[in-house]
Amino acid sequence: MRVLVVSHAHPSLSLGGAEIASYNLHKGLQASEGVDAHYLARIGAPTPRHAGTALMSLRQRGGELLYYAEDYDHFLLSNRATDEIERDFSRVLRDLKPDVVHFHHVIGLGLECLFAVRDTLPDATIVVTFHEYLSICHHHGQMVKTGAFKLCYRASPTDCNACFPEISPARFLARETFVKAMLGLADHFISPSRFLAERYQAWGLDAERFSVIENGLDVGEPAPPRALPEPGARRSRFAYFGQLTPYKGADVLIDAVTRIPDSVWGEDAILLVYGGNLERQPQAYQDKFAELVAAAGRRVRFCGAFQNHELPNLMRSVDWVVMPSIWWENSPIVIQECFHHGRPILSSNIGGMAEKITDEINGLHFRSGSPEDLVDCMTRALSEPDLWARLRGGIAKPLNHIDCADAHLALYRRLSAERGLPEPASRMATPMIA
Repeated sequence: MRVLVVSHAHPSLSLGGAEIASYNLHKGLQASEGVDAHYLARIGAPTPRHAGTALMSLRQRGGELLYYAEDYDHFLLSNRATDEIERDFSRVLRDLKPDVVHFHHVIGLGLECLFAVRDTLPDATIVVTFHEYLSICHHHGQMVKTGAFKLCYRASPTDCNACFPEISPARFLARETFVKAMLGLADHFISPSRFLAERYQAWGLDAERFSVIENGLDVGEPAPPRALPEPGARRSRFAYFGQLTPYKGADVLIDAVTRIPDSVWGEDAILLVYGGNLERQPQAYQDKFAELVAAAGRRVRFCGAFQNHELPNLMRSVDWVVMPSIWWENSPIVIQECFHHGRPILSSNIGGMAEKITDEINGLHFRSGSPEDLVDCMTRALSEPDLWARLRGGIAKPLNHIDCADAHLALYRRLSAERGLPEPASRMATPMIA
C-alpha cells in the first residue's frame, strides 16, 4: 500500500499540533511492513520558492516533499493558484500513484487539492483528519464569538454574520456550500476526539463517514517524577505549556495564581509558564497580561517558548500541568505528552479536554474561564497529600505512533473493501520528485 500524507506545514518548520500529528502518522506508516509512505507539506513565505514550480524538496529526508502555496483565500479555504495545483500537485499524484491520500489540513493548500486527487486518481481513497473547526467557523476555527470570547454552539450563515457583520449571510452560505462540496469528495473523515466529530456531524457531515482515532505519540522514555527536596514535601510545581493567546486561557491561570491565599501557596509553590507569541496578540490582551503578571510577582516564572524535544527534560521539574483553554480544544498533543510522563492535568471542563482528561481519575476539571474555580482546583492540588499519587495512578498509557499507524491502515483497508477495490498490494519505496 502506498500512502501520501498531506499537511499544511512541516514540523521542522512549524511545530503545531496538527503538523506533529501528521508527521508522527507518516513515521508510523514508514515503519509498517508493506507500506510505502510519503509526506507532502505546504510551505510559504518567508521561505523563497523555486522558480517555475511549486515543488521543493527536503534534501535531508527521503519520501518528503514541500509544496509552495501562497495565493490562499482564508475565507473559502481555497487556493487561487489552481493552475499550479493542476500542474505540480497533480504531478506528484501521477508519479506516486498513492492508494490513499490522507489530508491533515488544507490551510494554505486549499480544498481544491481534494478535487485534484479525485480527478487525477479516481480510485484513490481520500481521508481527511480534522484538527479544529476551521471548515465550520471563519473565526480561526475556534467557534468562539468575536469580541466577547463566548463559546459558539451553532454555526449558520445568520450566526456567522453576527460575528462578521461586514460579510453577508449569503456569502457565508456560499462558503458553507463550497466547503461541504469539496469535503464531500473525501471517502472518510477522522477526528481525534468524539467531541469534534459530533460538531461536524451536527453541521451536516455524515456520521457514518467518521472514525475517531487518537493522534499517536513518538517520544522517548517517560520523565521520572520530580525529586522532592525532603520526605513529605508537597507536589507544588505547576506548569503551563502552550501559546500565550486569549483562547489558551493563560491569563485565567495567572489570575487564579494571584488569588490563592499565602497560607496555601507557601514558599515552595510556583507556576512555570512555557510559551510564546504574546507580542503577536492584541494590545489590550498584552496590557491585561502584563497587569496580571505584575500582580503574581514571584509566584510565576516565565521560561519562554520551548521545542518539543525539550519536553521530557522540562517535565522533570513539574508536578501538575494546567490547561485553561476557553475554547473547545479537540485533542491537544500536550495532553498525551503529559500522560506519557505521568503528570496529572488540571483542565477546563469543555471540549476534547473534558473528554481526554477524566475528572478525579487522571486530573481535575474546573469551569472554563473561571479563575475562582481554578483556585479551588489548585488549592486541592496543594493541600490534599494523596491526590497527586491517586490521579497519577489513573493515567492510561497514550497511543504511540506505531499503534496509531496500525489503526489507520486497518481503516484504509476497510475503506478500499467497501468501495469494491482490490486490497492494495505491498509497495516498494519510490523516490520523490526532486
